[in-house]
Amino acid sequence: MIVPPPSLTETPGRTAVALAFADVHKSFHRGRSTVSALRGTTLSVPARAVTALIGPDGAGKTTIMRLAAGLLRADRGRIAIFGMDPRTGARADHAYIGYMPQRFGLYEDLTVAENLRLYGDLQGVPHRQRTARYEQLMQMTGLSPFLSRRAGRLSGGMQQKLGLACTLVRTPKLLLLDEPTAGVDPVSRRDLWTIINSIIRDEGVSVLVSTAYIDEAERCHQVIVAHDGRVLAMGSPLELTRTVAGRTFSIRTSIETRRGWQRELSSIKGVVDVSTLADSLHVLTARDVSDLAKMTHERLPEAIVELTPARLEDAVVAMLTPPGPAQETTSSERDAPGHSQPHRALTPMITVKGATRAFGSFLAVNKISFEVRRGEVFGLLGANGAGKTTTFRMLCGLLPPTSGQLHVAGIDLRSAPAAARARIGYVSQHFSLYGELTVFQNLRFFASAYGLGRRQRAQRIGWALDEFDLVSVRNAVSGALPLGFGRRLAMACALMHKPDVLFLDEPTSGVDPLTRRRFWRRITALAELGMTVLVTTHHVEEAEYCDRLVIMVTGRLATSGTPAEIRSFARTPGHPSPTMNEAFLSIVQASQDSGGDP
Repeated sequence: MIVPPPSLTETPGRTAVALAFADVHKSFHRGRSTVSALRGTTLSVPARAVTALIGPDGAGKTTIMRLAAGLLRADRGRIAIFGMDPRTGARADHAYIGYMPQRFGLYEDLTVAENLRLYGDLQGVPHRQRTARYEQLMQMTGLSPFLSRRAGRLSGGMQQKLGLACTLVRTPKLLLLDEPTAGVDPVSRRDLWTIINSIIRDEGVSVLVSTAYIDEAERCHQVIVAHDGRVLAMGSPLELTRTVAGRTFSIRTSIETRRGWQRELSSIKGVVDVSTLADSLHVLTARDVSDLAKMTHERLPEAIVELTPARLEDAVVAMLTPPGPAQETTSSERDAPGHSQPHRALTPMITVKGATRAFGSFLAVNKISFEVRRGEVFGLLGANGAGKTTTFRMLCGLLPPTSGQLHVAGIDLRSAPAAARARIGYVSQHFSLYGELTVFQNLRFFASAYGLGRRQRAQRIGWALDEFDLVSVRNAVSGALPLGFGRRLAMACALMHKPDVLFLDEPTSGVDPLTRRRFWRRITALAELGMTVLVTTHHVEEAEYCDRLVIMVTGRLATSGTPAEIRSFARTPGHPSPTMNEAFLSIVQASQDSGGDP
C-alpha cells in the first residue's frame, strides 16, 4: 500500500505535509563500485504528527534523513519541505529543520551547558531568548543538575536527552531523529517519547523518526516501511496491521518445550515466522490460519492452539521475509561450536558470589550473586548505568573485582583470568573488531589469536563465512560494514575457538526484527547443544528467549527468575497479562523508590 505524496508546491503554513519525496534516487561511489541507497523513493510525512521510518540495514533510512536535512543532494527526483524545494530555498527550509544523528551530535569534551551554548550559536538563537529556552529544555529532559558535567561522561540515556535538547534549542518545524533510542534502556526510551509527544502537542513540531523498535512505531501516527532503497508500505499502524489480519495464531507452551516446538512449527509449509511472546509461541502464516492451525494441532496434539490478533510487527516481518521456509537448518544446529552434549547439566558454568567493583568511592557493582548452568540462556537486564557492562568485563577477566568471587567454566577469575578467557567468547556492546581489516582478515586474526592450527583455522573460517552469511562481504573493510553485518562478524569471531561460555553485550542493539530473529535462532541452537550464554539487551521483550534472568538497578540485583516469574511482578487484577517491558519498568521504578535495595 503505497500512498502517493501530495503536491510539492503547497504554500507553507497551509499544507498538511511537512516532508515529501517523489521518485528520489541517490547513489554513492565507493572505489570502483556504485551503491544505490535510494531507488525511486516516494513518501510523505504529515505535519504536526510523528512518523516512524523502519526497515533493515541498507534500507536507506539514514540517507532519507540526511537528504531531508539538506546534508546530501538527490541524484534525481524531488524533495519538498513544507512545500519548498531545498535546492532553491535552502536558507528558508533549514529554518524549519532540526536533525539529530545516530550518535546524538554531541561534543563530548564540552559540558552540558557548553553544548547548549554552542548549538545556540550554530542555530542563530538570539541571546535574549536563550536563558528561558535552556531552562525549559533542561527541565523537560531532567538534565538541570548536570549542567557542568562533560557530555562524554553522561550515561547513554542522558546523552540521548542532551542531543535532543541541543536539536531543539531553536524550535524546528520539522524534527528528524535518526535511531534516537538505539543502545539506550527502556526507561530512557519512555522518557524520550514523553518529550516527543509534548513538543508535538505544545509546539506543533512535525517528527520523522527512524527506529528499530516496532513497539515505538506502533505509537506513531504513520509508519513508513523501507527496504533496499524503496518504500514498501506507508500508512497508519492499524492500516499496515490489517494486511496480515487472519494470519496469526498462538500456542501456549513451557520454556522446556518451547525451542523444540519452535523448530517443529517453522518446518511447516506456509509458516512465515515463529516468535516468542510471553508464555506462547506466536505464529505468522502466509495465508488464512485455519488449515495451518489444524495441521499444527495434529502434529502437536498436546498443544493449545488459539487464534490471536495480528500485530504491526507481523506486518513488517511479512513484508521483509523472502519466500521460503520460516527457518532453514543452520550450520549452528549441525555443527555447533560449543559442546556436542545436547543435555543441560546442573553444574554451574558461571558462579558469582558477592561480586563488587568500585571506581574510587563509586560502586558500579555492589555485592551481586547468581549462577548460570550449562546450556542455559541467561539474561542480564538493567537501565543504563546499572552495572551490566562492568559485570560482563569482570566475568571476561578484563576487569578485576574489588571483592567477591567469580568463576567461569570452573576457573577462578581472580587467580587465573587468562585460563578463563581461553574458555569464553565475548561480543562487545560497541564495534570492537579491527575496522581497517577485511572480514576475512579479522576472522583469520582471531582464529590465530585463539591458537587454532592451520587446518582447523581454515575449517573454522569457512564455517563462519557460511554460517553468518559473510561470503558476499569477505573482502569488505570491516569498519565500513552496515550494522547488521558488523554484529554478525563480531559474533563469528567470538565463536572461532568453540568457547564453553559466550558473553553477548547488547548484541541486537539497533538491528531490525529479522536480524534479531536470526540471531536468537543461532543462540538457542547453540544453547541446546551445551553452550552457556549470558546476554544483555535493551530489547526487553527479547528476555522471553532466556531461560532465566536478573534485573540490575544501580549496581544491585533487583530481582531474578524465569520470564514468567518476572512478568508476574507487574500483574494486577485489572492487568492480568503484563508485557516484559511493563514488568521491567515496574521493577526498576520500585527499586529506585526504595533507594535501590533489592
